[in-house]
Amino acid sequence: MQSATPTLSPNRRERQSFERRERLFRAAMELFAHKGFAETTVEDITNAADLGKGTFFNYFPSKEHILLAFGEMQLAKLKAAFEEMRSANVPVPVFMRSLGARMTQEPMRNPAIVRILLQAFLTDSSVREPMLNLQNRVIAIHTEMIRIGQSRGEIRNDLPPEVIAHVFRQTIFGTLLIWTLHADSTLLSRMEDSFKVLWSGLAPRVTPSPDSAVP
Repeated sequence: MQSATPTLSPNRRERQSFERRERLFRAAMELFAHKGFAETTVEDITNAADLGKGTFFNYFPSKEHILLAFGEMQLAKLKAAFEEMRSANVPVPVFMRSLGARMTQEPMRNPAIVRILLQAFLTDSSVREPMLNLQNRVIAIHTEMIRIGQSRGEIRNDLPPEVIAHVFRQTIFGTLLIWTLHADSTLLSRMEDSFKVLWSGLAPRVTPSPDSAVP
């Protein structure tokens, strides 16, 4: 006797699985932003996503792993932007300047979300190690970006690319942290100001020629 439940094709199953995971992810991020991370329960998330509580654990081991999923999403955006820069031969300084707008789209423009991510990165032992691994992959992309800029003569080459990449990353993190204290609409302008100051230190060094020396 055949089952009364129709068998789903692999493609349809995959699509439904993706849709459920996306619903859980979006519901969780909204709850984290409005209710707070600590105050949000798995049941809150599944209720908001209109899914059974057990469904959550088919996609995420814990609510903390929602934050890792968000980090992976940001990393994917960075990878795509970096490949676009390379294929279109975009000047590295122009690309770096554009990253503020690219990487701080919603939900990153919500200060509550940024605070939650920073707190998890600093205090939550269950996600700290995976978060560090993710950040290492981000730094690897930034380092390659700087290396390309140095090879083109667009960025100073008297410092290792790894050092400049870390300074760039620290600038972004510091700007985000200070902005969350104000929770206003100035994120992009703060990013722009930070890049202007940073660029004064990243621009290629100009070495005076012997002929230009004052006798």
